Amino acid sequence: MSEFDYIIVGAGSAGCVLAEKLGQDTSKSILVIEAGPLDNHLMIHVPAGVYSAWRNPKLNWNYDTEPESALLQRQVFMPRGKVVGGSSSINSMVYMRGHPCDYDRWSSEQGLQDWSYSDCLPYFKAGEKSDRGADQWRGDCGRLGVTRGSYDNPLYDAFLQAGEEAGQGTSDDLNGFDPEGVSRFDATRWHGRRCSAAVAFLRPAMKRGNVSLVVNAHVMNVEFDGRRATGVRLKHRGQLRSVKAGNDVILSGGAINSPQLLMLSGIGSARHLREMGISPREDRPAVGANLQDHASVILQNACTRKFPVHRVDQPHRKFAAGARWVFSRGGVAASNIWEAGGLIRSSDEVAYPNIQYHFGPVGFAYQGNKISLTQAYSMHIDLLRPRSRGTVKLASKNPFAKPLLNFNYYAHPRDLEDMLQGVQKGRTLFAQSAFDAFRGVSIDPPPSVTETDQLKHWIRSVTETDFHPCGTCRMGVDSDSVVDPEFRVRGFDSLRVVDASVMPRIVSGNLNAPTQMLAARAADYISQSPQLGRIDAEFAFHQ
Repeated sequence: MSEFDYIIVGAGSAGCVLAEKLGQDTSKSILVIEAGPLDNHLMIHVPAGVYSAWRNPKLNWNYDTEPESALLQRQVFMPRGKVVGGSSSINSMVYMRGHPCDYDRWSSEQGLQDWSYSDCLPYFKAGEKSDRGADQWRGDCGRLGVTRGSYDNPLYDAFLQAGEEAGQGTSDDLNGFDPEGVSRFDATRWHGRRCSAAVAFLRPAMKRGNVSLVVNAHVMNVEFDGRRATGVRLKHRGQLRSVKAGNDVILSGGAINSPQLLMLSGIGSARHLREMGISPREDRPAVGANLQDHASVILQNACTRKFPVHRVDQPHRKFAAGARWVFSRGGVAASNIWEAGGLIRSSDEVAYPNIQYHFGPVGFAYQGNKISLTQAYSMHIDLLRPRSRGTVKLASKNPFAKPLLNFNYYAHPRDLEDMLQGVQKGRTLFAQSAFDAFRGVSIDPPPSVTETDQLKHWIRSVTETDFHPCGTCRMGVDSDSVVDPEFRVRGFDSLRVVDASVMPRIVSGNLNAPTQMLAARAADYISQSPQLGRIDAEFAFHQ
């Protein structure tokens, strides 16, 4: 373990895709370095085990934000996958690409001419194996298994009907022609199992023999010869060692770990680095800036009817659900729970959906680190395009010290207004006649919370992350950006960043699929292969 053609730091959504695509050239040797363990925990692979997976401290970086001033000085728990597969091994498996307008804005407003939706769509299609089959928008020959929600529960039907009754629209496929309205979601699930990036991409890549994986290894810094990245220094099994890269060092640690590693390597705000006792190699203040996330609140309503999913955490029922999953890969254990949702606009002033719903036919009660299911139904309300920006900074020059995370949720006053309107839209949906047969008392927010000021205070008191940090190693054509449109770190040779941190603006949906698309495109740039041909697919644009 001394020299490879490519070193990929991070076996997450991006790193696994990179390993598979770059590894198709079997003359190249690739090392993937993961700080966490192998993905052999059962709850990773059982879709309904999602809460056990993401709250397991052994599979998680377990970050917390600094006290957020607009959230009543609360710290927000920020789980990130520290396991082979990264966050794709612990997320809720919802497969969403973002709205086509997101990528067109990257092209038109950020100057990233080759990053329109038409440029990105062929990579979404090529990576996907959808049970919907292939069409103008979807692929069925890729490695990532994608399955439409199919768990049978009347509350999903009520949700879809209520969306139509509320005038919020319905869609057969939010990743297809009509990216607006409520719908059954797709999930990165195949034959009843989670299809993580590790399952879909890394495992097949390793079978070729030229891709190596080292786990429980912490990268301390990137090593250089002048302006060229030559390898990394890491700690593995208590020993420090250096590994050389003949071609590129590729950072794929995500929106928190990648900027942290750049700063530990001397690339970042020179002033901040000197404060940490690090000699700057490059004064690049954009490293760690532009931090974005989807703020989220959860509406919960008691349900007057009891369904099997409400009782599944009872020991004997949990055993029965697990046994059914083991033998048939079916039943409630094969569901990722959030099988329905929607993309809507907070108001008519918004050009395209800026609020996302994730709907589940069950409620949740938290007692410390334990979650219990309740006889209720619930819905995340996510703010998709926040105007607020935060930062990732070092706490010290110790590579094992957790970085300081300031998301600055609701720092821009319009963000709170948009979230308020989103909550009101969600409550309107829950008030439709489709839910009359199921509607009990409102749990969150409480029935007494009705006035605008009360709702704003409630939003501030309950807002959490929807686990979508990005933007901290911004891609751009300007000299102030961190990476160029081919993911090369400005000012250096043989050093790239490929993960959600390069997004200049957050996309309007979950980030796992877009991150894999980014990595697939990056692999073609790195290997100097032609980019896939554009696909100018039509999509509905509601006026």
